Amino acid sequence: MNTTHQLVRLLRRPAGLPTPDDFTLVQAPVPEPEDGQILVRNTHFLVFPGLRTLMGGETRDVPLPPLRPGDTLFGPAIGEVVDGPLEKGRLVLHLQGWREYATPGADACRPLEGVLPDPVAHLAQGSAAYGALTRLAEVREGDTVFVTGAAGAVGTLAGQIARLLGAARVIGSTGSPDKARRLERELDYDAVVLRDRAPIDEQLAQAAPDGIDIVLDTVGGEQLTAAVHAANRGARFALVGALAGQLSPDRAGGSAPAVLDTYRLVTRGITIAGYNGMDHPDVEAEWETRFGDWLRAGDIRFPYTAIQGMRQAPEALPRLIAGGSFGAAIVEL
Repeated sequence: MNTTHQLVRLLRRPAGLPTPDDFTLVQAPVPEPEDGQILVRNTHFLVFPGLRTLMGGETRDVPLPPLRPGDTLFGPAIGEVVDGPLEKGRLVLHLQGWREYATPGADACRPLEGVLPDPVAHLAQGSAAYGALTRLAEVREGDTVFVTGAAGAVGTLAGQIARLLGAARVIGSTGSPDKARRLERELDYDAVVLRDRAPIDEQLAQAAPDGIDIVLDTVGGEQLTAAVHAANRGARFALVGALAGQLSPDRAGGSAPAVLDTYRLVTRGITIAGYNGMDHPDVEAEWETRFGDWLRAGDIRFPYTAIQGMRQAPEALPRLIAGGSFGAAIVEL
């Protein structure tokens, strides 16, 4: 085993959107596990936009600690047990990503039992989409569903989940013509609206001439505003993200204001709710079982963009924020 390893630390708090210069790749001794800890050699870890909020200092209502200069980044990771109370060689899921070796507590690790055919799929962010579409919006046969941020880690799965739950028409939004083509060709989206091509209202009117029944929103902002205008009577809105705020150079990642026509909410009987996984503790196991079955049957895909090695890791979050990923962004070690 190596005596040193690499990890990524926050060098300074970003002024605006983070750049690779805000992070530093550090060589450090491989940590020694303490009592109750295990030593894990990481194989993959997830890059998630919520890190922007953690390093921006606006962490109220966020169940994760803030990131300060000098801190090592963290997030969901998969690794192989090297030493400690768990069986050597076993794959585990934990939250100490952004480093080659980690020492999580054994009770903070989840051994992977083969529920999913590919261990990397445990880094998929489909649980929130599945929970929102089954517990809040409750997809019905024949529904028209609009997914904002459809090319992201949540959106690429949300459209497929909606279809599997009975949606008749699935519409997405993205900022890239190439991603729009991939959403239609690879993930069976019926139509995709493009930011900045034309007003979202006009594009939605064309893509969903009979209106929208469900909105799964990962973005907020003007897209949420437009979705209210396109909504049918009794439409259900499930909010699972706020990328318009997290990815704005003018904000610190802890707020995402949007203008909503409350008159339309009232007259059309629209319901709108935010999804929080902690309010639905039964969803994770249910999602994984169905996800595994769908993967094995070839009914769903897990799209992700692979970033190779720790040397590229300091660029991974800026690249994600700049739109350089399709699906989840995962660093492979």
